[in-house]
Amino acid sequence: MREGLIFILFLIALTSVCDTINQIVLKSAINSLSSPAANFRAIIKYVLKLILVPRVWVSFLFSVISLCIWLFVLSRADLSFAFSADSMHYIFIALASRSVLKESISFKRWMGIALIMAGITLVSLS
Repeated sequence: MREGLIFILFLIALTSVCDTINQIVLKSAINSLSSPAANFRAIIKYVLKLILVPRVWVSFLFSVISLCIWLFVLSRADLSFAFSADSMHYIFIALASRSVLKESISFKRWMGIALIMAGITLVSLS
C-alpha cells in the first residue's frame, strides 16, 4: 500500500472514532433526561434542558474535530473512496454501543457489520 493511502485510511478511521465518541456521549446525555411529552412546548423545554448538559458540548466538540479531519481527507482523497471507507463508523458504533451502553446486538446485525468490513476492504484495495 502507498504511504499516502495508509495515512488517509488512518485519518478516516480517526473521523470514525470521533463520530463514535460523539454519538455515544450524545446518547448518554439524552438518556440522562426524561423523554419529552409529544407537544411543541415540552419539546422546546427538553431541547433547552439538553443544551445545558455538559456532555452535549463534549459531543459537539468531537463533531467539530471530526469535521475538520474530514475536510482534510476530502482535500486529499476521492469522495467515492473516502465515503466508502468512512463506513467504519458503523463498526465502531456497534462495538461502542455494546461495550459502553450495554446494548444488545443481534446476530443479523453482526453479519451486516461483517459485510460492511468486507466492503471497506474491497474499496481500500481498489
